[in-house]
Amino acid sequence: MSSPSPASASASARRTELLAAAAATVTVVLWASAFVSIRSAGAAYAPGALALGRLLAGALALAVLCLVRREGLPPRPAWRGIAISGVLWFGFYMVALNWGEQQVDAGTAALVVNIGPILIALLGSRLLGDAMPPRLLAGMGVSFAGAVAVGLSMSGGGGSSVLGVVLCLLAAAAYAAGVVAQKPALGRATPLQVTTFGCLIGALACLPFAGQLVHDAAAAPVRATLNMVYLGIFPTALAFTTWAYALARTTASRMGATTYAVPALVVLMSWLALDEVPGPLTLAGGALCLAGVAVSRSRPRARSAAAPAPVAGPARVTGSAPVTGPTVATGPTVATEPRPEAGHERA
Repeated sequence: MSSPSPASASASARRTELLAAAAATVTVVLWASAFVSIRSAGAAYAPGALALGRLLAGALALAVLCLVRREGLPPRPAWRGIAISGVLWFGFYMVALNWGEQQVDAGTAALVVNIGPILIALLGSRLLGDAMPPRLLAGMGVSFAGAVAVGLSMSGGGGSSVLGVVLCLLAAAAYAAGVVAQKPALGRATPLQVTTFGCLIGALACLPFAGQLVHDAAAAPVRATLNMVYLGIFPTALAFTTWAYALARTTASRMGATTYAVPALVVLMSWLALDEVPGPLTLAGGALCLAGVAVSRSRPRARSAAAPAPVAGPARVTGSAPVTGPTVATGPTVATEPRPEAGHERA
């Protein structure tokens, strides 16, 4: 069987890259929408109850999808990464973030949690061998500056507590560790398998909040409960699956940097859905976040093709008349221009 041509392989790689970028876009849009929904559901549900309800709704949707697609159990080597990401990212992260956002204002929470992509880059470089190209580092720096601007613009009317800051720090650390643990598992199992069983493990870890969930659901308004279900189906089941699909096709560091688009999208969605008009500093911060993501995901331009090696000049004959036709000179020596040695050719 003949191997694919270079043009065909390049087109296939480009198509894969575009699909991964589209999946990452779906993820960040849905994760941004989660912040708007959490404002409604979080007013009626305690942090642990909200996390458990969200994970149960997501696990149910993912289980149905697995049955339809006839996905089996993940291979044994993938379970370690799935279990770690399930406990840390799906379970602990959601509880800590919900609790932390009740203790600090939204701006402080955004500032602290956005150290997560930086931690992902550091852990990915240390544990996964991810490259740290200058464009990635520069883009993350620009995006983090934008996140700082957004956070400062949102911090005017709220308050902060040491407990809230610590909870947000723990949430960021759990998020980073969960992503780095998930990456190797995606080399052995499908994105749907990794997401489904990670969500199930996260739900099991949150079962101690089952009593609180039942209590809160009995008193919560329908709008809050619907927002909790929305959080489970879309920002959890769908967005975590598209995240896993994209993560399987790029590095953890680049995917972490992509999430810096979330603060900018939250600003836009709050403007449209909640009529919260952003100020100049907020808009500038959101623009910086998006610009940093663009820089971090860009690739350097390919260098121009190398110049061809010099061609030897026409043969010249010394000491006799020129040789014509195919006749080979037998008397005088025929000298040609010296050809460049292989070691001196320019790449």
